[in-house]
Amino acid sequence: MSATIARPGSLHRQRQWTLWGSYTALSFFVVVFLVPPFYMLMTSLKSSAEISAEAGNPWYPHSPTLANYMTLLGSDSFMRYFFNSVWVTAVVVVVSMVISILSAFALSRMGFKGAQVLSTGVFLTYLIPPSLLFIPLFQIVGWLGLINSTWVLVLLFPTLAVPFATWIMIGYFSSIPKELDEAALIDGASYMQILVQIFIPVALPGIIAATIFAFTISWGAFLYPLAYLYSADQVTLTVGIVRDLIRGDVFAWGMIMAACVIGAAPPIIIYTFLMDYYVAGLTAGSTKG
Repeated sequence: MSATIARPGSLHRQRQWTLWGSYTALSFFVVVFLVPPFYMLMTSLKSSAEISAEAGNPWYPHSPTLANYMTLLGSDSFMRYFFNSVWVTAVVVVVSMVISILSAFALSRMGFKGAQVLSTGVFLTYLIPPSLLFIPLFQIVGWLGLINSTWVLVLLFPTLAVPFATWIMIGYFSSIPKELDEAALIDGASYMQILVQIFIPVALPGIIAATIFAFTISWGAFLYPLAYLYSADQVTLTVGIVRDLIRGDVFAWGMIMAACVIGAAPPIIIYTFLMDYYVAGLTAGSTKG
């Protein structure tokens, strides 16, 4: 049977068409995803009068101003919301990563009975929508007396971050050769020493990916803070923006957009410097183990 061999010119044209198609689709999605942040940034640089003017151009400010940012940064309530988000996120990340690393190490390397089933169950809990849980959780945290306290977020956010972070870490820990920890056990090392001295340094990209995920879950959450917090001194940034800058049907668009830019800055900075680790960690966590 004779095989049809494509000519080099034909292969080159196919490759060119494939590249052009890929670049066209990528360019379209880049434009679609970047238009809202660009509009948000441009609106944050406008005064209220320019935003209200019908003849104004929506895509760039005629007279750029930082007044919206200065007003927010000089507001005690806004800064309180911001620091509430900072401390809650910091505690949630630390708690989530300690639990995730320890549980992933136990599930992937200690080899107890039912570890595989438990690993699958841990990941399946991540698939439950948070919107289905906040009502029963409201009764639980009410019984604990944590309603209207930021500690309720410290208690609840790890339940959202730990399952996925553990799944990522299981994939990374499972990819480490078992000969390493077997040799360490023979040399008299404890499991905790093996985890700290071998697994954590080797699995650092996965740990960073899981940390970024836990940070994103906590920093950008809206439903749980809205449902459980109502005092001005306890509200986080995502809810505080809506609480202070929307009064009935009056929207302070300039300050709303400026607040959104300030709130988006920490995740953008983190992703900018750690994107390679994040992608590597997610890839390993989803393909290994």
